[in-house]
Amino acid sequence: MALWRAYQRALTTHPWKVQVLTAGSLMGLGDVISQQLVERRGLWAHQAGRTLTMASLGCGFVGPVVGGWYRVLDRLIPGTTKVDALKKMLLDQGGFAPCFLGCFLPLVGTLNGLSAQDNWAKLQRVSWPGLWPAVQLANFYLVPLHYRLAVVQCVAVIWNSYLSWKAHRL
Repeated sequence: MALWRAYQRALTTHPWKVQVLTAGSLMGLGDVISQQLVERRGLWAHQAGRTLTMASLGCGFVGPVVGGWYRVLDRLIPGTTKVDALKKMLLDQGGFAPCFLGCFLPLVGTLNGLSAQDNWAKLQRVSWPGLWPAVQLANFYLVPLHYRLAVVQCVAVIWNSYLSWKAHRL
C-alpha cells in the first residue's frame, strides 16, 4: 500500500512524467515477458537492446501520445456516464487505435531496419485482437483521467508482450 500511495503522490505532483515513465517501464516489461515467456530465449539470448528500444518507445512515443489522446478525448466528450464512456470507446477504438498501431508498428520496424515495403507488408499481416474495446469501456466509465494511462498500461503488459512479439516476429 505504501508503494501505491507513493505512486499516487508522484502522479499528483508530476502527472506527465509519471505517466510517461509508467508507460516506458511497462513497455519494457512487456518485451521482457515476450522474450522470456513467449519466445523462451533465456537470459543469455535476451536482447537487451530490444527491451531498451521498447521501453524508450514507451517513454518517447506511447506515453506522450496515449496520455495526450486521453486528455483530448476528455475535452471532446466530457463526462463519465455509460453513454459518454461508450462514445469515448467507439472514438478511441474506431479512430485512434488503428492510427496509433499504424504508426507504432512501422516505427518499431524502422528501428529494426525494415524498409517501407516490409513495414507495409507487416501491417497487413497484423491481427487486431478484441481485448481493447472492453478494457477501454471500463476505463472510460470507471477510472479518473489521471489514472487511465496507468490502468491501460497495466493491462497492456500482456498486450505489449503480444505487440513486441508481433513487431519482432513479422
